[in-house]
Order: sequence, then structure tokens, then C-alpha cells
Amino acid sequence: MSNFVPKEVVEQAKQIDLLTYFMNNNPSELVKKGTNTYSLKSHDSVIISNGLWHRFSTNQAGKTAVDYLIKVEKMTFLEAVRTVLNRNINTYIIPKNGTNNVPKQIVIPEKSETNKEVIDYLKNRGIDEDIILDCINKKLIYQENKTNNVVFVGYDNEHNIKYAGCRSTNERRIMRDAKGSSKEFSFRLLSNIKNNSLHIFESSIDLLSYATLLKVKGYDYKNQNLLALAGVYQPSQNIEQSKVPIAVKTFLEKNKYIENIVLHFDNDRAGREATKALIIALNKYNVYDIPAPYGKDINDYLCFKLGLKKRQEIEQYKMQKVQNKECIAV
Repeated sequence: MSNFVPKEVVEQAKQIDLLTYFMNNNPSELVKKGTNTYSLKSHDSVIISNGLWHRFSTNQAGKTAVDYLIKVEKMTFLEAVRTVLNRNINTYIIPKNGTNNVPKQIVIPEKSETNKEVIDYLKNRGIDEDIILDCINKKLIYQENKTNNVVFVGYDNEHNIKYAGCRSTNERRIMRDAKGSSKEFSFRLLSNIKNNSLHIFESSIDLLSYATLLKVKGYDYKNQNLLALAGVYQPSQNIEQSKVPIAVKTFLEKNKYIENIVLHFDNDRAGREATKALIIALNKYNVYDIPAPYGKDINDYLCFKLGLKKRQEIEQYKMQKVQNKECIAV
């Protein structure tokens, strides 16, 4: 059997995203987590959402089924392409995402009578208690009933809840959006003054960690625009064609005075690629790449600064950064 795969065949295979692949070939493998969000029975740390997939246990990510089969199932490129095209591509049924422009109705997770587990969890991640309590008082964070998950809330301009992202406060890796959530209005802390800068983070935890770092250094985090993407940002395979995340696009359309954008993405390959893509996509702004000086992300860095992680780990991350400086923007 030939090891040569024509370019047009490869392009066909890359048209199939992971959700489409499993729905057509092995639907019993899919575990529904929310609206258009799934995990896998065999790899429960894999989350499929908005046409993308991310394996949190190894921090691998991608869009296509070919990517998944190579990275997770350890297939060769040729095996992955042939597996996806084991049936005529025209027979694939593409799952419908969305509801024909019918407005989403968010199902808000039930609130607990207490926020104790949430406060303890966030404090253990190094986040300042006053910042936590401020967010709770503003109804930006609360504890979910029964599960004790921390819920990060996003509002539209009329202060209606449009987004609720849940994260486990124990050792379980639970990261999901409430049914009907719109990433257009993800978790954010906005400035009390007219500030022409916007800081962007991959996660709500990183956002709160940065606010804590500002406070530690004597700055008022309430004077900054801080926005979390609420999930993995996957650039286009052609990086120059990458789109601006919907949360960022919506914010910039409503706040025309923004001139500077600061990216605080992770120090892994996915974070670095996302940064490169957004620097291109947001080229009409002054875009700055300021990741954590060391550690995987801003929360890692905060924990190191506060002594919540060992010095040995700090040195290990510093060494990794030196070794990978060609793919990590400093």
C-alpha cells in the first residue's frame, strides 16, 4: 500500500473536526457536558467545544480529527488520514451547532447558601481574599449547590447573566460552561475609569491571579480592564487567517477607545501559538505579549511568588523557559 497521500485527500481529511468524526463513527464514545460541549469516555480530560478539542491532562489541543488521532491516539499521519476517510467524506453528517439564531436561554447553576468552599479553593490558588469577596459581593463569583463548584459569571451590557463557567474546587478536573452560556460575555473585571488598555487571559483563575499580583505590587486592579476567554483559543491552521475570539471582538466593538491590548497567555506551545495569532489578528492595536516570567501560567507565577510552590519547581520552569526560548516570547 502506498505511503503517499495526495494533497487533496489530506485537505479532505482535515475538513472533519473531532465532534463530527465521533458522531459519525463512534457516537457512544461521546459524553455530553453542556450545549455543544462533550468529553470522551476513554479520555475524560478531552473537552470538545465550539469546533475545537483540548486534552487538559496533557495540554494538547487541536481542531481536526486528524490532529486528535495523531496527538492522542498516537497514529502516524498516514494512519490518521486513512482512519478519518474510512468512509466517503460526503457521507459524513455534520452536527448542527447553534439554534438558527434563536437567543440562548442560559441555565444558571443553583447557588449554595455558602461560599466557603469557593473562598478556600481560590485562596489556596494564591488569590487575594479581598478580591474574592469583592467578586462575590458583585455577584461575579459564587458557589454552586451540591457540587461546590466555583461559578464565574459574565454579564451583558444590560447586566443580564449571559455566561456561567464552572470549575471544580476539589481534585476533580471539572471545567464546563453552563447550558446556554455565551462566550461573547465571558468573565471579566472592568475598570472604574476610562482605561485605554485591555488585558486578556486564557482562564478566570489567571485573571484573578493577575489582579492579585497588581494588588501585591501596590496597584489598583479596579482601574484595569481584565477579560478571560473562558476556554482554549485555537488559531487557524493558516495563522494569518485566525479570527478574533468572540469575547474580545464584542468588548472592542463596545469600547472604541481601547488602544492597547496585553496578552497574558500560557507559556506552553498552545499559548504561544495563540499569542502569535492574536498579534496578527489585532494588528490595528498596540499588542503586547506579557506571559508569566516563569511557570506555565499567571497562576503558577503567583503561587511561586507567594511561596505556595517549591523553589525547585521555580528553577525547573526557568530552565525550561531558557531551553524553549525560540517558541516563548519574552
